[in-house]
Amino acid sequence: MSLATASRSLHDGTRAPRAELRERVRQAAESLGYTSHGPAQALAKATTPVVGLIVHDIADPYFSALAIGAMRVAHDSGLLVLVGNTFRDRALELEYLARLKAQRARGVLLLASGFSDTGYRTALHHELTSFESLGGRVACVSAHGFEADSVLPDHRAGARLVAEHLVGLGHERIGVVTGPANLTTSRERLQGLRERLRELGHPLAAARIVRSDFTRDGSRQATLELLDRCPDLTAVFAVTDLMAVGTLTAVRDDLHRAVPDEVSVVGFDDIALTRDLRPALTTVHLPLEEIGAHGMRFLLSDPPSGARTLRVPATLVARESSGPAPVSPTRRRPR
Repeated sequence: MSLATASRSLHDGTRAPRAELRERVRQAAESLGYTSHGPAQALAKATTPVVGLIVHDIADPYFSALAIGAMRVAHDSGLLVLVGNTFRDRALELEYLARLKAQRARGVLLLASGFSDTGYRTALHHELTSFESLGGRVACVSAHGFEADSVLPDHRAGARLVAEHLVGLGHERIGVVTGPANLTTSRERLQGLRERLRELGHPLAAARIVRSDFTRDGSRQATLELLDRCPDLTAVFAVTDLMAVGTLTAVRDDLHRAVPDEVSVVGFDDIALTRDLRPALTTVHLPLEEIGAHGMRFLLSDPPSGARTLRVPATLVARESSGPAPVSPTRRRPR
């Protein structure tokens, strides 16, 4: 038996031998403890059965849910998934992409929010173009300024729903705890809220916006700053659910103000824990696992022509953390 025949038997080559011979080769390999050499297979096939997921923070339930959906699809296709956790470090994100390219990964799925910085986008475009030129596939969740198959959650429309919900409950003094200005997700969510509030006759003053990182503790401190600056606020929108947990803690535990009787709190994403909070969190629902799964399906299938785009609508889920705006002492109705 030739080496080529043995290789085709073990790796399901295009000219694999008959089933009986393939089984004999595999039994012999198992008895000898033989394992395929990944780098050699990569050279032979131009790619490896590896896909990369790039996330900002795998400990964040938002990214965990996206990753779970993507990994289930990859597992069903027999692929190994490598997760690159960037800690929102742009240089590290580009380094992960370079390493995946060097490993001849089959593809990379960008689950992290894109950065708006021109220098970063230029470097990202170069890295992804180089990756594709070697046969790799690229897909994205959310906008990254790069032409690729993309799953686009409707962040902006979801935030518009928040504005409508709060104004519908009578809130006029609304504040926001948002993320870094150079992240597209936080920019789109803030933009959607501002647009709709302005249309409804309640423009959002700059003093009612405080920025934080996308963490519980960061949001807690930002909420305390916001309510110290604007103590008359009756509602706070935190642009992610994880941030909303920090906002709830600040309002309820640090300031001893009732939610929602004194201050309503609204989040965004509908991660699993939102239903277990007390009070349960009003939020904008995105089907996170489905979004991750769609992104991986894009990655593993060739587009018929050009890049594909799937837009995912957002829906508002009203729970106990939002309620009617309180009537201030100066506006109480006479008995």
